[in-house]
Amino acid sequence: MVTRLLSALTLSLTLAVSPLAAKDAETPAPAPLPTKVSMSLDEDPDNILLLDLSNGGRVAIRLMPEWAPHHVERIKTLTAQGFYNGVIFHRVIEGFMAQTGDPTGKGTGGSTLPDLQSEFNLMPHLRGTVSMARTDDPNSANSQFFIVYYPHFSLDRKYTVFGRVIAGMNYVDAIQKGEPPANPTTILQASMASEHKPQPVAPAAAPAAITADMLNAASGK
Repeated sequence: MVTRLLSALTLSLTLAVSPLAAKDAETPAPAPLPTKVSMSLDEDPDNILLLDLSNGGRVAIRLMPEWAPHHVERIKTLTAQGFYNGVIFHRVIEGFMAQTGDPTGKGTGGSTLPDLQSEFNLMPHLRGTVSMARTDDPNSANSQFFIVYYPHFSLDRKYTVFGRVIAGMNYVDAIQKGEPPANPTTILQASMASEHKPQPVAPAAAPAAITADMLNAASGK
């Protein structure tokens, strides 16, 4: 399957796009969209995605169907199916973004649903922006998405922005870095806030192996 990895470009850490995608970015700008994002966890819980992570945190993402209705619908559909439960953040670049949504954990997979038509919009890639990953084909987004750490405006109108983190960004910052990480952070549970699902308990770390030095230290030797 064609890779769905986001590709870092040189030291700027911008994302690579094909000539087709670059040409698409030169088309007339879409009509202005609502830019106000409610930060309230009590408002419209049907459009708040909760990601419970193995680092002990809960991340709340405000989904914005006004920006990308079909992409938001896809995220909700896959969440209802339990698709994201147990999926790792497989590509996490310091100062750039954290990417997830591939059940294979390799960045080459997706769901069995058809790829989506692009819904590029005028929303900028700010800190906390949530956007869909894709291949060089603008119409290849499926299940993978990424959360932006710091502004990267070079991504604007090349990737479909569909939401923004409204709580728990500190837990996004704590996601294990790497391509892939040695000990990746996992989405234990993805749910909508309106479901009122309790946060699952992260699995306990395996106990350290007892060594001769530890026994000697305990006995005062």
